Amino acid sequence: MPGLRRDRLLTLLLLGALLSADLYFHLWPQVRRQLRPREHARGCPCARRASSPAPDPAAASPGPRAAARNFSRAGPGTERHGGRGSRLQALFAHPLYRVPEEPPLLGPEDSLLAGQEALRYYRRKVARWNRRHKIYKEQLNLTSLDTPLQLRLEASWVQFHLGISRHGLYSRSSPVVSQLLQDMRRFPTISADYSQDEKALLGACDCTQIVKPSGVHLKLVLRFSDFGKAMFKPMRQQRDEETPADFFYFIDFQRHNAEIAAFHLDRILDFRRVPPTVGRLVNVTKEILEVTKNEILQSVFFVSPASNVCFFAKCPYMCKTEYAVCGNPHLLEGSLSAFLPSLNLAPRLSVPNPWIRSYSLAGKEEWEVNPLYCDTVKQIYPYNSSSRLLNIIDMAIFDFLIGNMDRHHYEMFTKFGDDGFLIHLDNARGFGRHSQDELSILSPLSQCCRIKKKTLLHLQLLAQADYRLSDVMRESLLEDQLSPILTEPHLLALDRRLQIILQTVEGCVEAHGEQSVIATDPAEQSAPDSSQANLTS
Repeated sequence: MPGLRRDRLLTLLLLGALLSADLYFHLWPQVRRQLRPREHARGCPCARRASSPAPDPAAASPGPRAAARNFSRAGPGTERHGGRGSRLQALFAHPLYRVPEEPPLLGPEDSLLAGQEALRYYRRKVARWNRRHKIYKEQLNLTSLDTPLQLRLEASWVQFHLGISRHGLYSRSSPVVSQLLQDMRRFPTISADYSQDEKALLGACDCTQIVKPSGVHLKLVLRFSDFGKAMFKPMRQQRDEETPADFFYFIDFQRHNAEIAAFHLDRILDFRRVPPTVGRLVNVTKEILEVTKNEILQSVFFVSPASNVCFFAKCPYMCKTEYAVCGNPHLLEGSLSAFLPSLNLAPRLSVPNPWIRSYSLAGKEEWEVNPLYCDTVKQIYPYNSSSRLLNIIDMAIFDFLIGNMDRHHYEMFTKFGDDGFLIHLDNARGFGRHSQDELSILSPLSQCCRIKKKTLLHLQLLAQADYRLSDVMRESLLEDQLSPILTEPHLLALDRRLQIILQTVEGCVEAHGEQSVIATDPAEQSAPDSSQANLTS
């Protein structure tokens, strides 16, 4: 009997040891990752790519602004210029920014989304997210006091989606966009994941083919506590760094500050085709690592020798640390671009740019060697009968101002047909070189010699001293918490490039006449009266 009891005791001890080992090596790491303390260390070579340390790394961003401002009105805190009022306020108060847009919005067919259908879709999405989140917590045996998410109809991202119309992504005086920028700055994140295009590349990354670290694979989708989503692009380059002249455009860095500045420039030009974008200091531990359910994303986080938290694109291990971005020790600067409505609600068409570049080391496209290339484009549908070509030229003007050579495709909402506006997505390769003006970006304008009257009038206005483009951009960018967004040389380059655009238009008018160059209406071939659109030298 004593021997039998000893055998039972040994068996119980063995089972207890196995259970303890399982708890320690399997379950405890999961729990520890959820409860990991926020350690604060200083210094790291990676920090040169990250933001300046803040007093409280646990706080991902400061509190919200006192109140949202309409784009057409400047608040009481707006910067003063030489004793005069805000130049940005004066610009948005100009009659050009007040004139009714054509064609007028007449009914539901001019709005991107059907309100009730969209709300039903979003409610289903929220319910599905709540179910999956509950299952995830149960699988980890984690208790949570979090209440299920509720869809708020007044949420800024919902109102932003419902406000997209045939005229643009938002209206000129929309307070919703200001509120959306504020919400993306301050709302906590509840999930983080790879973008769809990065998920498609997982496992296909061959680090032997990498020429230099590019931002292509370092972007994440963050979801906030109001269920809104944004694309996060981390800081990869200091503000005062220029892209080396020997780098090809397709391996250039993706700059978070370029995304922010592109949104402000697009708004100033009255295009309203860039999704609202804002800068934010993100706590990569608290707001990415601890909220992601993606095990692959969790696996690419590591702590640098200087105790800074870093992460990288999924690639063979030898490539990780060299191409990582790091917090300082937790905070990382980045841009957040609001998501557009789901493709299930608002299908989009992705179309190759007729002026696409050769993404090879030696090749050239036809437009680069044939000065009459536009004559061929104008004979092809849909460039022969709609406003698509004029929209392409608008996009080329925008890209020339920011120095973006990487516009290989453009997107547009299928609902608005051939005359719909082009969405100016992915502007992170802009503002790379302020010392060079890449004239080839303007080829659609210089080869076709066509421009919208509306676009020309805005460019002429921004060339005047009272509304100088660099001045209004400087003031507009002060609204962002990561200010300064652009260095002074980049701001001054905007003025120089604006003059180049106006000189190109003037040369076209001298060669072909105003009637052929300036399009009064996208569908018309006639130009405005010269007294209404006088060209500036």
